[in-house]
Amino acid sequence: MNAHSVTCYHLLTTNIPQTIILPYQSAWPNKFQAEKEKLLDIFGDEALGIEHIGSTSIEGLSSKPIIDIVVMVENHQGADMFAEDLTQIGYKFDSSSTERNYYVKGDPVEYHLSIAYADQGGFWARQILFRDYYLRNHTEARGEYAELKESLLQKDPAGSDEYIGGKSNFVYKILSLAGWKEGQKYREANCL
Repeated sequence: MNAHSVTCYHLLTTNIPQTIILPYQSAWPNKFQAEKEKLLDIFGDEALGIEHIGSTSIEGLSSKPIIDIVVMVENHQGADMFAEDLTQIGYKFDSSSTERNYYVKGDPVEYHLSIAYADQGGFWARQILFRDYYLRNHTEARGEYAELKESLLQKDPAGSDEYIGGKSNFVYKILSLAGWKEGQKYREANCL
């Protein structure tokens, strides 16, 4: 293990602030895979898909060290039935909307989990389209997004309103370029 690897490993295993941006870490996909196995044990056949989303899913992109995961289930009525099992593996319910149930795990937070619904909302489709736009077609946008996040954190070190709003504007710009139509549903986007 070289000095850079030791530094990266140390960064991933210590309580680092969640308001800093790290260079891409090759361990992020492995963390996702390990967590996906745990989630498959809980969701079983009810999971229509489990995907690594967000900045840690994009090779080469700097990110907060939080693994974002989305699980697709058939309908919003069934999403709550997994809450107790998710609690058993460390997830805490945070919120819900018309598109997803949202959980966090870790102290400091290491995982964000969204349970998206196939019968309503476009959360899954937007997330996959945004991720794949970077991965497949427009790698030059990675640098622009990384610089934006760094700049926003300098203005809003807590990573709250200004940070989230600034990122949202960029995300919607990219979604528009990628062909997203407001109100588009999961099944209309063919993202599974």
